[in-house]
Amino acid sequence: MKLLIAEDDTRLLKSLLHVFARNRFQADGVTNGADALAYAKSNHYDGLILDIMMPEMNGLDVLRQLRSAGINTPAMFLSARTEVYQRVEGLDAGADDYLPKPFSTAELLARVRAMLRRKDNFTPDMLECFGLQLNRSTYALSCGETAQPLSAKEYQIAEMLMERAGTIVTTEQLLSHIWGWDADVDSSVVWVHISNLRKKLHSIGAKAEIRFVRNAGYLLEAQT
Repeated sequence: MKLLIAEDDTRLLKSLLHVFARNRFQADGVTNGADALAYAKSNHYDGLILDIMMPEMNGLDVLRQLRSAGINTPAMFLSARTEVYQRVEGLDAGADDYLPKPFSTAELLARVRAMLRRKDNFTPDMLECFGLQLNRSTYALSCGETAQPLSAKEYQIAEMLMERAGTIVTTEQLLSHIWGWDADVDSSVVWVHISNLRKKLHSIGAKAEIRFVRNAGYLLEAQT
């Protein structure tokens, strides 16, 4: 699951990115409304977490423009504006939820999970294909009774390959979706994580494999 976090307090933004990474979310962070609008329009996100008081464009205007453009990505406001009328204003702008600052990490994560469950395309806790099960709550990959825990990046790659099982996923798509399109990461990093995933697939006796297609990318398919 990939989130966009827009927060002009750089220390809080860094903390939020760390919290979500520890909880197996992919997240991009921006510090102003103009970037938030551009990122939300040009990238695929499962959810948006927006501050309201930001430079260049406030979060309310960002969300109003997104909704006017037909972008219905679930969105939550995090804001120090705590009056009832301010919360109503945020919800009327198109937000799915509104969490006042300060907030607890546990409540934030619970609300984000609830927000994502309310999407039109409901995401189940268990992703299955080719006899594999990826548990989105425990971040474990299993086949039958045998399971292996995954690292954050292994989990994110496995989720992406399983969601697109039988379809080639390019290295560029993996890099942009998991590390961020502007991340300074070499493609060899993807190969390392794929290699580790292959070992774990073998260790659980999976009847599926990750195949590399030259000049194309990777795909998850049933073993022949």
